[in-house]
Amino acid sequence: MRKRLIATTALLMCGLVQPTLAESSWSDLRSALYGETALLSAGDAVRIDTPYRTMDDARTRIQASVAAPDGTQIDRITVILDQNPMPVSAVFDLARPLPAFAFDVTMRVNGPTPVHVVATTTDGRHLVSETFIKTSGSGACAAPPGTDPEEALATLGQMRLDITHADPVTRLTATEAQQRTLNVSMMHPSHSGMQMDQISLLFIPMRYVQTLDVQLDAEPFVSVTGSISLSENPDLSISIPAAAQTVSVTLTDTDGTVNTAQASVAGL
Repeated sequence: MRKRLIATTALLMCGLVQPTLAESSWSDLRSALYGETALLSAGDAVRIDTPYRTMDDARTRIQASVAAPDGTQIDRITVILDQNPMPVSAVFDLARPLPAFAFDVTMRVNGPTPVHVVATTTDGRHLVSETFIKTSGSGACAAPPGTDPEEALATLGQMRLDITHADPVTRLTATEAQQRTLNVSMMHPSHSGMQMDQISLLFIPMRYVQTLDVQLDAEPFVSVTGSISLSENPDLSISIPAAAQTVSVTLTDTDGTVNTAQASVAGL
């Protein structure tokens, strides 16, 4: 399913699937991504937190907390910004299913859009929750980069890791006391392929964070698939078990650049 989501998004970006996702309804998008698979209303199992209207279209926080229904666990979470040029904006694949998971990520919001978060459970259900974001109309995916190009290349891939106690606002049901929050601050220009170089007036080639692989105590924890929806120099926060002692995060971008950052709880 993960390969299908990514492949479908790539085709839609190239305009090879009609209608394009920028113009399609959620019904069309759901069909393109999930086929005949039923999507069930998540109810309280998935809660999304976004601003009513963006303060900065190029950097908007998208937050969600997921708590699996009784008798099952979460193994994948998909974030979809329906009207963004690359609607499948992030996919969280958990190495081991969890009863609860939360994330907070900075994204570009290209225009007013529904936001869907789909949680896949170990018993095969797809639970969906929806909200809507209004924007200021700056067209974030085509907005010029905010970082000097030479500086962006010099720091590309650098990461800062921070581990804190779980946000008391974050709902993690009975496991809340056993959670911490891993904050990953990335240096990456996240070029969308739609931005124009302000000197040459040529389009800047697409280059973004393709995957972010997180290991806890030398064991895979979650693999995050990115997109051009990630903001420039994106920030990502995820819930992790409080018992974890070491963290390793590997960033791979679409040009093949690989960077790794490591930290221990005692050293943070």
